[in-house]
Amino acid sequence: MIGSESTGYSRRNDGALGTALVTLDWNRLKLRRTHVLPRFRRCSLRLFKPILSRDSVTVAVDAVIYARIFDATMSIINVENAHASTKLLAATTLRNVLGTKALSDILSERESIANQMQSILDHATDPWGVKVERVEVKDVRLPVQMQRAMAAEAEANRDARAKVILADGEMKASRSLKEAADIMSQSPAAMQIRYLQTLNSIAAERNSTIIFPLPIDMLGGLMKK
Repeated sequence: MIGSESTGYSRRNDGALGTALVTLDWNRLKLRRTHVLPRFRRCSLRLFKPILSRDSVTVAVDAVIYARIFDATMSIINVENAHASTKLLAATTLRNVLGTKALSDILSERESIANQMQSILDHATDPWGVKVERVEVKDVRLPVQMQRAMAAEAEANRDARAKVILADGEMKASRSLKEAADIMSQSPAAMQIRYLQTLNSIAAERNSTIIFPLPIDMLGGLMKK
């Protein structure tokens, strides 16, 4: 029985069969071999050997390929096993494409890499009657040492950015304080108002500190004695 999701091919008739009930004559089986091919297949790629990137970093990559047979006759005549050959070609293509990419590109340009692979595979498998519909790069795994190094680098970059932000904030605060000091130096009343505001804020904190505001000229007289 050939289902709606498959295509049959009879070598004796030398042609493709659609959805149908196929009867085999066991006495003449060698003359009437019928192949049933699934039209659509999802292939998972997991390369057991790590790939060396352009910047000499070893990575392990998992990918998924979605392909379908659009010509059953070509997939039988032009290649021994269309699906197995497509999967093998995809693994080789993935290794070749990633070998031309730096690690940063592999991590950030998965969609671009997948599109490049899809274009290469679709062109290469066309004589086999196979149409590669889509390629997805699912996972990129790095060695543990590389993960630690990247984590340390990211942490160092965060610390550096934090220090720059802190220094920039202190510089802006210093400018504001200088401007305030210049304004207060020109107005003694403004200095006294600020002094009273400071006393008020200290008193609002409910602490046991007792403050006696004394004029500066009085303190000068006491210090002379």
